[in-house]
Amino acid sequence: MSDVDLSRFVRIRRRRRTLFLGLTLLTSVLASLLMLDILRANGLTVMEAVSLVLFFGLFTWIAASFWTAIAGFVLRLRGSDPLVVQARDAEGLTVRNRVALVMPVYNEDPVRTSAGIDAIWGSLSRFQECGCFDFFILSDTRKPDVAQAEVAAWQELVVRHGAAGRIFYRRREHNSGRKAGNIEEFVRNWGGAYESMVVLDADSVMSGEALVTLARLMDAHPGAGIIQTAPLPVGRETLFARMVQFGARLNGPMLSSGLAWWQMGDANYWGHNAIIRMKAFAAHCALPQLPGRAPLGGEILSHDFVEAAFMRRAGYEVWLVPDLVGSWEEVPSNIIDFAARDRRWAQGNLQHTNVLRMKGLYWLNRLHMTTGILSYVTSPMWFAVLILSSVITCQEAISGYQYFQTGTHTLFPVWPEYRDGEIAALLLATIVVLLLPKLLGFTLACVNGERRRSYGGVLCLMVSMLLEQLFSMLLAPPMMVFHSTFVITTLLGKPVAWNAQERGDRGVTFRDAFVRHRVQMLLGMVWGAVILTFAPRFIWWIMPVLAGLLLSAPLTEFTSRSSIGLAFKARGLLLTPEETSPPAELRAMRERLAALAQGGTALLLPAQDPGPRVPRPAPLVMAHVEWEPAGG
Repeated sequence: MSDVDLSRFVRIRRRRRTLFLGLTLLTSVLASLLMLDILRANGLTVMEAVSLVLFFGLFTWIAASFWTAIAGFVLRLRGSDPLVVQARDAEGLTVRNRVALVMPVYNEDPVRTSAGIDAIWGSLSRFQECGCFDFFILSDTRKPDVAQAEVAAWQELVVRHGAAGRIFYRRREHNSGRKAGNIEEFVRNWGGAYESMVVLDADSVMSGEALVTLARLMDAHPGAGIIQTAPLPVGRETLFARMVQFGARLNGPMLSSGLAWWQMGDANYWGHNAIIRMKAFAAHCALPQLPGRAPLGGEILSHDFVEAAFMRRAGYEVWLVPDLVGSWEEVPSNIIDFAARDRRWAQGNLQHTNVLRMKGLYWLNRLHMTTGILSYVTSPMWFAVLILSSVITCQEAISGYQYFQTGTHTLFPVWPEYRDGEIAALLLATIVVLLLPKLLGFTLACVNGERRRSYGGVLCLMVSMLLEQLFSMLLAPPMMVFHSTFVITTLLGKPVAWNAQERGDRGVTFRDAFVRHRVQMLLGMVWGAVILTFAPRFIWWIMPVLAGLLLSAPLTEFTSRSSIGLAFKARGLLLTPEETSPPAELRAMRERLAALAQGGTALLLPAQDPGPRVPRPAPLVMAHVEWEPAGG
């Protein structure tokens, strides 16, 4: 970040946020006024008024993403934003403090985990500053056989890299607090030996250059409490995962630049692939127990947003660095596993309704949490709008238009009014707001020759974008129903089991897909039958929703196949730069996985002494935080 005086920085930050929020609200207000004009043409009913309110909230949601994409597009064309923390700020600096790399694991595949650590440590070892880093595998594993394999994998890693006293393994007897509790226990026991920590997920891979850059940035910005990278999804081969990877790779960097532009030092923490200042975390980021019972009370599940809010409350900045490359993660391989992960996240985000009431939180952190809540609550809102519009249409089709109103005495009929121009304008505005961000991502990929070739060329890129858009349209209705169900069951008091995430390229049989989607398919059939019976001309407007519901089971089964994903890859479709020019770390991880697969999954204990499992304790007091409501 350039050296600018604080007052100028604050003024620019205020102007940016005013512009962003103003454009977002202006867009949704104009769209809602168009909708109001359409609805009140022949009298505004109660159901239409409810639909209008829901429409305003939903359009505000998509308008925020639209303007974030516009900002990111301009910045990516221009090259950089001097008022945010950038990777190039670390050039010419050296790491001055000790850094812990911490990877919490819970019943994960030790082969995959160790292959990822092998790639990370091997890449980091090429840097002179590697001596400033230690690695901690923090196990919460409950299965004895998996735990035994974890120990063997750790020992093999230490001996393979000659990293005795550098790579450590600790397994907790009681996994209280889940991942957040695992990290808190590490901070209490060993945090005093380190200036900062980089938190990794079990599927994270980071380059040595990215890790060294994060450590340098943390040293260079003493006011920063958290510096977050923008991880890119990689590594899966099913058609579903390849669709997700392609879409995120094409648009993710642009959106990250847009977020960093208006969030500046008030960005969010995403729970992994980020560096955290250790003493600030210990002093301010302990998680309180929420009032009430689970699922909305008790232990905080989605801890990352809360820790970012507490860090800002303490006066530390939280930065997103969108231009830092070398940060990757994996995605679920099929729609069912994707929805299962969202079920956990839905409960965690809905818990933030209690956190929002806490004292002293910065307004933008409250906005981040509200956005996280809305990422799930918008689904029942969309569902309600679609159901209400269907009911209104069927009612009008059944009753017809009343040309002579009851209770009036007139010789002339009251002719219905139609707002064809407004309807066309609103439809066009909605299409632009939804699709323009993807076209901007496509444009950024095309304007640079090397980047264009990394996606397979213009033609393959265009076909891939259209395929991903079609897939997104079909996926949206079943995910809308899934999310609506998650929200309702959580509000009804049903907590979710926080199990280990399914990883790998797991296929789904049609039988399993049908069992998971049978209610959605039945809903599509009943919904379609009602529309065809009472308002058949409306069927074409609702068909995109019905198609997604009716095809949900075959879509899940078909897109979960690795063979289909690899067939698309062979034809140059849904490619990403990480596939056409794989980074050394991803190549190393794949080679290590292949070698372990050839030698069998059982990892033999090395003959050499791997050294201590954990270092000497270096305690750091984790300050206790009570839940206290604002104004309390």
